[in-house]
Amino acid sequence: MTLSNVIQGIWSFSAIGLIILVLLHSPKGDGIGAIGGQAQLFSSTKSAENTLNRVTWALTVTFLSLTVVLSAGWLPK
Repeated sequence: MTLSNVIQGIWSFSAIGLIILVLLHSPKGDGIGAIGGQAQLFSSTKSAENTLNRVTWALTVTFLSLTVVLSAGWLPK
């Protein structure tokens, strides 16, 4: 297993995770609080939404960074 394969795996995971997290966001600002039982894992709906936003941004930065690295050809094949 080469470094390029590992990076591509992380890139794929971040892409799928990003799609799922964006779909969890509610267009009306309800977000994950509309799911019901899932919001009980957090202390409040606001906390759940903040956590969802932070994870979404982290995956976005990861995905975009790895896209640049993979497309630039900086990794040995």
